[in-house]
Amino acid sequence: MTTTLTALRHARTHHARAWRWLRLVGPVIIGLQVIALCRTEPRPGLSGRGLVILLAIVAFGIGAGGAFVTRRGGRWLSILLLFAASVVLLLLQPSGPGVLGVFVAVAVIGRRLAPLPGSLLVGGALVALIVAGQNRSPLPALMTGIAMASFYAVMRLAERLSATNGQAEELLIALEHTREADARAAALAERQRLAREMHDVLAHSLSALVLQLEGASVLAASDERLGPVIERARRLAGSGLDEARNAITTLREGGTLPGPGELPALSARFEHDTGIRCELTVCGDAHQLDADAQLAVYRVAQESLTNIAKHAPGQDRVCLQLSYEPGVVRLVVEDYGVGALAGSGGYGLTGMRERAELVGGRLDAGPTLTGFRVELEVPA
Repeated sequence: MTTTLTALRHARTHHARAWRWLRLVGPVIIGLQVIALCRTEPRPGLSGRGLVILLAIVAFGIGAGGAFVTRRGGRWLSILLLFAASVVLLLLQPSGPGVLGVFVAVAVIGRRLAPLPGSLLVGGALVALIVAGQNRSPLPALMTGIAMASFYAVMRLAERLSATNGQAEELLIALEHTREADARAAALAERQRLAREMHDVLAHSLSALVLQLEGASVLAASDERLGPVIERARRLAGSGLDEARNAITTLREGGTLPGPGELPALSARFEHDTGIRCELTVCGDAHQLDADAQLAVYRVAQESLTNIAKHAPGQDRVCLQLSYEPGVVRLVVEDYGVGALAGSGGYGLTGMRERAELVGGRLDAGPTLTGFRVELEVPA
């Protein structure tokens, strides 16, 4: 559909360009026509038949010029003046180029007027040709009439095709807008469905987990070692519940998604919950990222820290480095300690790579001598 719309616009552009060239060349053609009329016998003069021819030539020039440049309100008068002057010249100068003026009138009529009045004017021109050819051989008048009628039909067809192309373009634009609206509605419906699923499954499960952990903390009051562990688990579950609620709100209402600006809070929360020192370094001036790229940076950092807490809880420290470079934003998450594979297990790395690819970026992850390193690049 887009290709068809582009082709229609291209054709309309060519049509408009051709008409602009005609409007530029038109005055030159009219000038040459006037010169030829002035040099045809009988020539224009200041009395009698010559004066009538002179007035007809002046009227021809004014009518032809006005037919090309005037707006719709004055176009009728210009066309009628051009038509009348051409007929008079055709009658008074049978051997002259007055017939070309009739063709100019036919061109403008076919381009500018509705079919009924245009056909009536062309019919009148044909009658004038017949009258002018009464004292001569009828063959030239007949051939000229056929040529003029054919020329009018071609101009009328060209105008019809132009109008049809315009209507088709409008319909295609409306169809494209309708499809875009349908796509937005489908996306909104899917977001609502996902929000319901998250609310019914994940949020309810986390809420139940928080309640169970609160009860366990009361029962474990007698054991000093068990209390902090349960409290930390309760905070993690509560944090997950808050994030689930935020995600549901975002899906339903299109709220603000987390991004690089939330990395300080994320690293501080990780350090508080796990006891692993987390260092965040930001280099360069902040770049403006789109919502998907911002979310990718945050989710990769979050998933990397989750993997460290899950698979390498004995690490000494974790370093997050966010670098704003020309045309790209780079995030590096690296842990240092016993060298455990903090990225192993589950679909975490696969999901992170998919997020990077969806925003036109890339993700590299793998073990190092001291731990595990995740590097994300997204275009700025």
